[in-house]
Amino acid sequence: MTGLAVRVDATSPVPPYEQIRAQLAALILTSRLAEGERLPTVRQLAADLGLAPGTVARAYRELEATELIRTRRGAGTRVAAPLPEPKHPDQSQLATLARDFTSSARALGADTEAILAAVRKALDQSAL
Repeated sequence: MTGLAVRVDATSPVPPYEQIRAQLAALILTSRLAEGERLPTVRQLAADLGLAPGTVARAYRELEATELIRTRRGAGTRVAAPLPEPKHPDQSQLATLARDFTSSARALGADTEAILAAVRKALDQSAL
């Protein structure tokens, strides 16, 4: 995971494991972390962030459950192959992503209008 940093805001109402999960998921989904790229070990990332290993382990478990990463003994934790594009978005995954984004945006102090404006801008940029 060269050059990419995961940060945890201790003052945020979003739990640390969720901050880690959301940041790594975003890096993977935007291809900033490529398929096969190795992630730090649970202990290493926990030490780097000053957190308990269980916190990082929970984030990794949740990323594995959504098939974004894969952990294999001896091979470490790596970014999984991208899932094929669904024809229809999974509504529960879409709702989870929306909740994650909204929680993080609110933790930054954004109100509803600022959040909606950010989403509209992102949609406009992705249509290019």
